[in-house]
Amino acid sequence: MSSMPEEDAQQKQKLKKPSRFQMLVPESLVPVFLFVVAIPISMLMWIGHLAFSFFKETSRLDSDIAVVPPTRWLASTLIPLALVLHALRRKHVSKSGAILGSIIAFALSLASYSFLACLIAFFFSSSQATKFRQEKKKKIEEHFKEGGQRNWVQVLCNGGMAAQLAFLYILDMGCGERPVNFINDYRGSWLSLGVMGSFACCNGDTWASELGTVIGRAEPYLITSWKKVPRGTNGGVTILGLIFSAVGGALIGISHYVTVFYFVDAQQLQVSPPQWPLIIAGALAGFFGSVLDSVLGATLQYSGLDERTGVVVERSGKGIRHVSGVRFLDNHCVNLISSIAIGLLTPRFANTFWPTGN
Repeated sequence: MSSMPEEDAQQKQKLKKPSRFQMLVPESLVPVFLFVVAIPISMLMWIGHLAFSFFKETSRLDSDIAVVPPTRWLASTLIPLALVLHALRRKHVSKSGAILGSIIAFALSLASYSFLACLIAFFFSSSQATKFRQEKKKKIEEHFKEGGQRNWVQVLCNGGMAAQLAFLYILDMGCGERPVNFINDYRGSWLSLGVMGSFACCNGDTWASELGTVIGRAEPYLITSWKKVPRGTNGGVTILGLIFSAVGGALIGISHYVTVFYFVDAQQLQVSPPQWPLIIAGALAGFFGSVLDSVLGATLQYSGLDERTGVVVERSGKGIRHVSGVRFLDNHCVNLISSIAIGLLTPRFANTFWPTGN
């Protein structure tokens, strides 16, 4: 009997001991650190694409989008402003989240209305998913917020990678909508699929976590061990949740597809490959983004069950039973890493199955 308190004390001390990374970088600044690391990585990938296109003699799609028309400047200003005001009024974002969100929305809409459509689809669908069955979520989530109000860190983690790729798109391709064509427009297609993949990853994960935890009676399984865990555990998955992740990603793909179909010139679409694979790419990005998020959550996020309240928490302490993971990353960091990885992998994978012609 006397050995039990000693074991609990040793486990508690082990769980509380901060890692070297946490001592060097405060937890609140980890998302910023990761985003800064992602910038040179993406720049390297972009330079590689430039070199690849040069040696393959890939031509750009010349059009009149080299000069940004005043209507696009106007739309890129008014639409983000309207979105931010709506979000503030509905308490979907904080003031800091609204400021950063308006900057990200401006960059996306200036680059391509397809990117803006992905942002809008993600914002509205994820907000509704977060509000769905809020009373039930309060019982299983420790830090649940009414309406899912997002601050600047959450906005950065969900939209930072897409905004960065949109900025590279403006520098390289200009402003305007372009059909996906890896043969004649490799760089533009790569960046477009990267933006869509990043949003599909975030939306798929949000749908899986916000809907999968409150719909159905099946208990989640830890993705790394396939053992049953309490609802709300980081890394816990259900079959229904994985389906929701694919549907959430497909919604982003549909938004991108509809925008391309509507804004791109009909003659240009006729000589381009089919665009329907955007929906498949979005569904796959949502699914694998959720899987990656779950793997990271099961291993690098701490999950413990508060035996007094029955709520899953992300800290160790008295009366908290360890369920999975170690306290290395928080949920924001996991979301950012997943969006970066899927944003980089989606165009590479899509290129392998994209049709070459009409």
